[in-house]
Amino acid sequence: MTRHRRLVQQVRTDGRYRTDEEADRVLTAVLTHLGAQLTGEERCDLAAALPERARAVFAAQIPLPAPVSAPAFVEALARTLGTTLTAARWDASSVLTALATLAGQDLTDRLLTSLPRGYALLFGRADLAAAA
Repeated sequence: MTRHRRLVQQVRTDGRYRTDEEADRVLTAVLTHLGAQLTGEERCDLAAALPERARAVFAAQIPLPAPVSAPAFVEALARTLGTTLTAARWDASSVLTALATLAGQDLTDRLLTSLPRGYALLFGRADLAAAA
């Protein structure tokens, strides 16, 4: 089984999608939006961790001047997939938790540090504010 197929299978399992095609469509949409959010070393390291086909989708995106908030990310994903915000949040989490597993804890921590607060929940992590 190819690395890309394993990733699609992970997204399909995590997201409880009926078909590989549906999981792959969601994976592609999330990678497209995530590719516009990340810059620098984290972007390069995530691209290196991705299977070739997923890397091509991710790397083809031109990063925005600054990443958008997690709610704006979900809203954009909902528009792309033609779905509700609740479904888009599920889709984002299904893909981003699979990417967190693929990337490992260190890279996921770095990704979350480079993104605005609120993305941790999408990556399947607690989003705890630092104690004042």
